[in-house]
Amino acid sequence: MTSLPRTLKWSLMGAAALLLCAPGTANAGDPIGDTTQPPADGQHGGADSHGNLNASAAHSQIQITYKKGGGGGKKGNLGSIDPNWKPPACWYEPVFTPEGLKKFVDSTDGQGDVGIHESWFGKGLWTDHYQDGKPENNMDDQWSSASGYENYNIGKGGYFWRSVAPDVHDSDSWQCGQIMFWQPAGQVPKIPHAPTPKMLAEYAYNQVKVPETKIELKPQGKSTVNLPTWIWLDKGTFQDVVVRAELPNTGLWAETTATPVSLHLDPGTDDAETYPASGTCDFNQDKSIGTPYKKGDADQTPPCGISYLHATDGTPYQLKASITWKISWKGSGNSGGTMPDGTFETTQDMNVQEIQAINR
Repeated sequence: MTSLPRTLKWSLMGAAALLLCAPGTANAGDPIGDTTQPPADGQHGGADSHGNLNASAAHSQIQITYKKGGGGGKKGNLGSIDPNWKPPACWYEPVFTPEGLKKFVDSTDGQGDVGIHESWFGKGLWTDHYQDGKPENNMDDQWSSASGYENYNIGKGGYFWRSVAPDVHDSDSWQCGQIMFWQPAGQVPKIPHAPTPKMLAEYAYNQVKVPETKIELKPQGKSTVNLPTWIWLDKGTFQDVVVRAELPNTGLWAETTATPVSLHLDPGTDDAETYPASGTCDFNQDKSIGTPYKKGDADQTPPCGISYLHATDGTPYQLKASITWKISWKGSGNSGGTMPDGTFETTQDMNVQEIQAINR
């Protein structure tokens, strides 16, 4: 037994040996659009040539793939319109085969994460629990006891599962308090915060990136008091975005689809009128919005647009344009459903002039 048996993870965040991630895994902070593959030998979390742990509790092996809408152009993260919605704070994943865990303990001399908020230093800690059958405490509210294992369960197949949290500073990540445990192959543990298709769909929702909301304006550059500014989006500018999330060695997957449904306009001042009055312009059947301005339309009321009632005084109005996206998902086991709508907003300057007529 070493002098540093059990260490809270928040005191070790700078320890480089604990924060390396496995080759071929998708990390919570990786660029969206990466398609990743599981390790060829199936020994998730094994040690590299330097003896460092190749997967930490701050990294996920969930594979993220854009099935649709992952093309080029400037994009941004989709935000939920529900202020109470948040992506999963923590869950459990299979990270080691029995053989992979033994290889890690032998090659690192026992330095690594046994859970989100706990790391063990010293080979004796690992061999006591995972080789010699000694029970240890979980880091849950009850400090419940976790039964030990004989010789890492080698020969029994299956995987050792560990808690994962993209943000270990999130207070909700403490809800996943079990230390690493074994589960037979092909079985998902029946415990709180075990992965589910819905959880993967929520994870995928948090990875969705959508095109920036760049609207067409007429007149461009400067509007005129009491004359409508026409606003439209050409068809094909916004299409469905589909993101797939898969968790290797579980059979679990989900696809989250974001479908554009409307454009909302905020003129940036109360001294303005929007068309329609709600400021929300629905997408047409061809995925366009509004009607492009054509010569002779200056005095007409646009199906989507704004009229400013007062000129700017050197400081432009901040016109906000936000697309609302309807969110649905489907997953393994014929699961599926909906989640709160998402939005993405951009802001642009609007200068407004006033044309004065002189009576003679």
